[in-house]
Amino acid sequence: MEKKLTMDKLVNLCKNRGFVFQGSEIYGGFANTWDFGPVGVELKNNIKRAWWKKFVQEDPSTYGVDAAILMNPKVWEASGHVQSFGDPKMDCKNCKTRHRADTIIENFSKGAISAEGMSDEEMEKYIEEHDIKCPNCGKRDWTPIRKFNPMFTTSRNMVGDEKDVVYLRPETCQGEYVNFLNVQRTMRAKVPFAIAQIGKSFRNEITPGNFLFRTVEFEQMELQMFCHEKDSMNFYNSYKERALKFVESLGLSEENLRFHDHDKLAHYAKAACDIQYNFPIGWQELNGVHHRGTWDLSRHGEYSGKNMDYLDPFTNERYTPNVIEYSIGADRLMLAIMCEAYEEEELENGETRIVMHFLPAIAPYKVAVLPLQKNLGEKAREVYGALSKEFMCDYDEAGSIGKRYRRQDEIGTPFCVTIDFDTLEDNSVTVRDRDTMKQIRLKIEELPAYIQKAIKF
Repeated sequence: MEKKLTMDKLVNLCKNRGFVFQGSEIYGGFANTWDFGPVGVELKNNIKRAWWKKFVQEDPSTYGVDAAILMNPKVWEASGHVQSFGDPKMDCKNCKTRHRADTIIENFSKGAISAEGMSDEEMEKYIEEHDIKCPNCGKRDWTPIRKFNPMFTTSRNMVGDEKDVVYLRPETCQGEYVNFLNVQRTMRAKVPFAIAQIGKSFRNEITPGNFLFRTVEFEQMELQMFCHEKDSMNFYNSYKERALKFVESLGLSEENLRFHDHDKLAHYAKAACDIQYNFPIGWQELNGVHHRGTWDLSRHGEYSGKNMDYLDPFTNERYTPNVIEYSIGADRLMLAIMCEAYEEEELENGETRIVMHFLPAIAPYKVAVLPLQKNLGEKAREVYGALSKEFMCDYDEAGSIGKRYRRQDEIGTPFCVTIDFDTLEDNSVTVRDRDTMKQIRLKIEELPAYIQKAIKF
């Protein structure tokens, strides 16, 4: 049965099944903020673990860090964020809401038009010629485009009433750049090597964000590869392919993915490419790979007064490494994975079941333990206790076995283990497969090895 997914359906499933809740919901919510529920936090953590395993654990030339969110304000001067970081915003004069012009265009065209390379004048002309109306009130009465710096600011008390302005980081990569010397020295790392981290970033986004796609608080998984200029394009192309293979390995289908080379490059960049995913809102960016040249280390060297060069121990060449950046949002990747996994399947009896076909390795729960009747609870809890030492498990004894299967299908649990009266006699259980709905009998002691083999990533 063909998927019938809309963003509204996905939001409803997430709320009702414990994936994602509206931030501060009991107070009416808080725009573009979301809380990850018991099921959602497991899925997101599994995605992050899979990324870390692939790009850090399995790569001897990559080192992890966890840099501070609050950084010396000079970091953001060096990076250019204080002076020139801004989004093209327009205000609706009728309803007084503020929107990103590039997002308005891309949403209107369902991702067919990229506003990335457009000037402010070109975006204003496109919006006028296509009669694009305010998504909030339906009127077309826009102000001209203006630039707004989306960095959150806070302050730190210093002496008396004096305060220093500090920023919530709008990106995580600066933490890798400022630790280039520390990591290189302590790990005795030789170029080429990479620094990776997973962490929160913050942007004062005003545009409605299409659920998890664009939020004011988001989590990035990214790395910076430091290399010699002569090798830089090879690393750039390599990370493009590695990034694509990674998201495909998590279940995203080839037909829903595509490369998109940037039409307009930053003045310091040599190349930039996104991997786009075909979300219900159209083709949108999933991750980016950027050739940043020597810009980042050179700027931090200039503003900090520290020499950021690398001395090659074999050739004695001293140079500033080029940087290849690979960045992907954990929240946005989770959204793509949920979109890909969702299916409304028509059964032979005419009923429809919703099933999330997560790769077993990243499924929130690997197995659910279900006593056929409540008076089998003691044995079922014994099985749950043993399995939960190895895997994230769910336990459910409320309702008919059919309804419990459906609940597990909707949160993507690969296996359901049913404890019945025969279990008390032969120490065997019924194991149901999420995708095929087929059932087999296994000895309880065989369960861990059976599940482990299925969830290996």
